[in-house]
Amino acid sequence: MAAVKPSTSILSRSSTSSSLASESRLSTAPQAKNPVSVRLYKVLSSNFDDNATKEALKTLSDLYVTLKAEEHNEKSSLSSHEDVENEGHEDMIRQPAVVALDEAVPGESAAQARRHMRKDMENKLRQGSEQFLEAFGDVDQKLDQLQQHISAMRLSCDEAENQLLLTTDSSKILLERAGSLRQERQDVENKKSVVTAFLARYTLTEQENEAIISRDEPVGPIFFAAMDRTEAIRDDCRILMSGEDGPMQAGIDIMASTSSSLEQGYEKIVRWCSHEFRRKGRELHFEVTATMREAVKRLRKRPELLTEVLSFLSQTRQTTLMSSFTTALTRGGPSGLPRPIELHAHDPLRYIGDIFAWVHQAVAAERELLETLFQAANHRRMVGSVRIFDGRSEEEDWIKELMDLCVEKLCMPLKVRVQQTIRSQESSIISYKIANLMQFYMLTMRRTIGNDALLSKTLLQVTDIAYSVFYESISMQGRLLSHVQLENNDVSLTPPLAILDHIQILREIMNVYQSSLIEDDESGQAAGFEKILDIMVDPAIEMITRSNKEPLRLGTKWDQPIYALNCLCYIKTALESFSFTREKEASINALIDERVSSLIEEHYVNIMVDAHIHQVAAICANRPTNEPLSRIPLMQPSELQVTLRNFSLWLSSPDVVQSPRLSQLTVQHLHAKIHQTALERMVRAYGLICEEVKRPENKYEAASTLLGSERPFGQIHLLRQILGITDEYGEVA
Repeated sequence: MAAVKPSTSILSRSSTSSSLASESRLSTAPQAKNPVSVRLYKVLSSNFDDNATKEALKTLSDLYVTLKAEEHNEKSSLSSHEDVENEGHEDMIRQPAVVALDEAVPGESAAQARRHMRKDMENKLRQGSEQFLEAFGDVDQKLDQLQQHISAMRLSCDEAENQLLLTTDSSKILLERAGSLRQERQDVENKKSVVTAFLARYTLTEQENEAIISRDEPVGPIFFAAMDRTEAIRDDCRILMSGEDGPMQAGIDIMASTSSSLEQGYEKIVRWCSHEFRRKGRELHFEVTATMREAVKRLRKRPELLTEVLSFLSQTRQTTLMSSFTTALTRGGPSGLPRPIELHAHDPLRYIGDIFAWVHQAVAAERELLETLFQAANHRRMVGSVRIFDGRSEEEDWIKELMDLCVEKLCMPLKVRVQQTIRSQESSIISYKIANLMQFYMLTMRRTIGNDALLSKTLLQVTDIAYSVFYESISMQGRLLSHVQLENNDVSLTPPLAILDHIQILREIMNVYQSSLIEDDESGQAAGFEKILDIMVDPAIEMITRSNKEPLRLGTKWDQPIYALNCLCYIKTALESFSFTREKEASINALIDERVSSLIEEHYVNIMVDAHIHQVAAICANRPTNEPLSRIPLMQPSELQVTLRNFSLWLSSPDVVQSPRLSQLTVQHLHAKIHQTALERMVRAYGLICEEVKRPENKYEAASTLLGSERPFGQIHLLRQILGITDEYGEVA
């Protein structure tokens, strides 16, 4: 192992020697300088821990191990077989550091290596140089051969260049001619491409020209594409017509050719649309195809042609709608279902409702058909919402004109039948229901086709007629009330039968009106019914007022205001349930309040007379002279005592609780109001009497004894308790 790795052994021995030297220096005194000792100390004191020294020692170790291994392999190769030699040699090459060196004397190899180290290095360098020389000798030989080949190639290239120069000189004229021909060919190709592009842009192909001109080619996408192509050519050709040098002849020819093709195309569209409108327009509901929409869209560029085409459509639709309307009236639907509308002529509401329902359905379908044809459908409008007719679009003008033409023949028979039904009605309620139904369909139709449409104007006319018939009917009923004679033997103060029937009719009319309301605006609702209330309520009030001024019936004078008040309250009760009658109800309340005030005054006088204190209270309120009250005949103590006794007796009668004069009032709260107000005034009158009696200037002796002899003993609060009058806080005093 010392021979294999001398650097390791040297390091170990060096470290050991260093330790020994240190010990010897410490143990002995400084000795005489000895060269061997100096050398030994120098070696032992050397430091081998740096990387460079370690690498150098490792390289020397590997070098000498390798050299000894090679010598050992040479010796072993002489005594072994060739195959074994090769195998052993390969093993030795793979593991050159494994060979061990035999040393006769320990350290002999290291000493020998140190002596021959320079020689070994030189031999190693010499061997490497020899190997480089051998390798570069082969390279030099190859370079000489390459130089020979390059020289031969240069000679061949020179010969080829000479031949090429000779050939170029001989073919120069031919190349120049070929170049000029090539340039001419390129110019011709460029002109050809320009002409081809010009023709492709400004002329129609045979297929496109055939699609426009030929009658065998149908109107469809190919035809419309050819028309678009023609329009595009004309638009592009206008550029040729606007040159600085004036219009080009090519542009004039192209415009003339395309103009002829366009005219033929438009004539073909007119013929096709006229045929389609005559053929499909006979159906009540026919489908508008995309080709038909596109054809109408293109004809809009030629209004005169579009007018001609639409005239065929309007005539066909007129005939179709009129025929369908007559069939619905007389024959009904397929197989008799739905049944003919004329079968319900005995029921005016259903009859007119069925007629208008059919017309509305047909008109809505017609409107949708025309919107589809003109592609004027408003996609922002929700289904069922009100259409906005602002008149800003050309399509809307065409649709409006066509709608009027299509329903022109339908308006007259519709108007005649509705007028006959309206004028034949005798019941005002049925007349109002019919008028209200017609107004609903009129508003619905206006939202569908607009206010200016012919059918809307017709419906407005028949609606006005229906309302005029209704107003005439209720006006006649109002006039009949003025001729009603009241029965003299009727002692009940309830409203007469004429008033009851009249208000019952009004109540039914108000129910019909309320059920037809579609708005929440109360002011608008009241305005729509104000005229009806004036026509029906005013004659009833006039009759009540007139009967109040007539001579007395079998009853007393007291019965006349009770009768009028009962009638007015009955009318008010009929109006209270409806929000649109507030104004008329307020006017009736004013009349009721006026009559209630009159009844309160009369009732106060009556109960004061019944209580025997009316004259005494009048004297106290209006003293005739300045003399004391005790000197006045009716106010003398004896007579006043009798008056107070009679008043005390009246307080014990049932008239205090309820007056028989007011018992026939149908509204109990008015009865209580009139009676309580009169009693309140009586309390104030009794209080005035007590104050006047207690005054010294009236010269009553023992005034308190006089007043306290009879109920209520001169005490106002006791009188209020007896009469059951509440104070301002709602409690009995």
